[in-house]
Amino acid sequence: MGAGGRMTEKEREKQELLGRAGAGEIFQRAPTDKPAFTLAQIKKAIPPHCFQRSVIKSFSYVVYDLVIIASLLYAALVWIPALPAMQQLGAWPLYWAAQGCVMTGVWVLAHECGHHAFSDYLLLDNILGLVLHSCLLVPYFSWKYSHRRHHANTGSLEHDEVYVPKKKEALPWYTPYIYNNPVGRLGYIVVQLTLGWPMYLALNTSGRPYPRFVCHYDPYGPMYSELERAQVFISDAGVLAVSLALLKLASAFGFWWVVRVYGVPLLIVNAWLVVITYLAHTHPALPHYDSTEWDWLRGALATMDRDLGVLNRVFHNTTDTHVAHHLFSSIPHYHAMEATKAIKPILGEYYQLESNPLAKATWRSAKECIYVQPEDRKGVFWYSNKF
Repeated sequence: MGAGGRMTEKEREKQELLGRAGAGEIFQRAPTDKPAFTLAQIKKAIPPHCFQRSVIKSFSYVVYDLVIIASLLYAALVWIPALPAMQQLGAWPLYWAAQGCVMTGVWVLAHECGHHAFSDYLLLDNILGLVLHSCLLVPYFSWKYSHRRHHANTGSLEHDEVYVPKKKEALPWYTPYIYNNPVGRLGYIVVQLTLGWPMYLALNTSGRPYPRFVCHYDPYGPMYSELERAQVFISDAGVLAVSLALLKLASAFGFWWVVRVYGVPLLIVNAWLVVITYLAHTHPALPHYDSTEWDWLRGALATMDRDLGVLNRVFHNTTDTHVAHHLFSSIPHYHAMEATKAIKPILGEYYQLESNPLAKATWRSAKECIYVQPEDRKGVFWYSNKF
């Protein structure tokens, strides 16, 4: 056991129940006791240079991704149309998949700007993040502020901002008919992958409840403070400018040209965002806490690292260093792997990693993580699917 990896006896006794739904998979729930280590002790284990940001190195990743995007775009505009019709049918999906993945990497770099992890210059981070996120139709400042509150309240049933699980009594009557059969579950996954991200931005779907309607594009919504509203307007202007540019391209080259070249890769970006965030915070091994038990450190540790193989590099290690990111969000991605390796011995069983195939993990979470309920300890909630 690692230093600080304590579990209650009742949790240990329940390990045989952790292989769910006959999948033959045994995993260990994260400990829920207050850790024996502190945040300062975790930070001390990380080499100091991991907290250093290099504007040159950070920009090298932006340039690298943009060069690949430009090359793929050139292929889509010049090479693919020159292919025979049957070969085009195979080439376009390859373009969409590759471009969508690389664009997701750009999204991650803009996200890094939002955490002030890109450079030592906040203004530079915000300008670059605004440009990159706007090009992906993301309201940069609006999401930056809601995402910051997610980091401040991870694992809290009352105050977390996204993928906040419901209690059983709060579920609508039709829930068992959707999640407890394969067809309904597949439909839920498809809707989440295609519409989940824009629905969250526009309608706060899967977000925490507010006293009135919440939208990331509304500067006067309850999600934002007076000091944040001007920057929400700027975010809206950025998304509007890119939208108008897309309309001009559509009028010049046709609607379906824009869909083929930009729209489908953007749908893939949105799908990856949903998968990455959903699986990082939705797993039977991860606890949630109400206000009687929640504290920042245990909430930040209630996250999951995930190995995506070659895509780890494409996505700038956003999935396989997620735990370290929630502990120290200003660490640049190019130091995050070293930081993760350094903190594992300190975290012990508090560190969670999954390497299951993506489709299997998504299906398992959609099947088993329907609502949360307390078990042996009041204030600590675990996912369940029993009706």
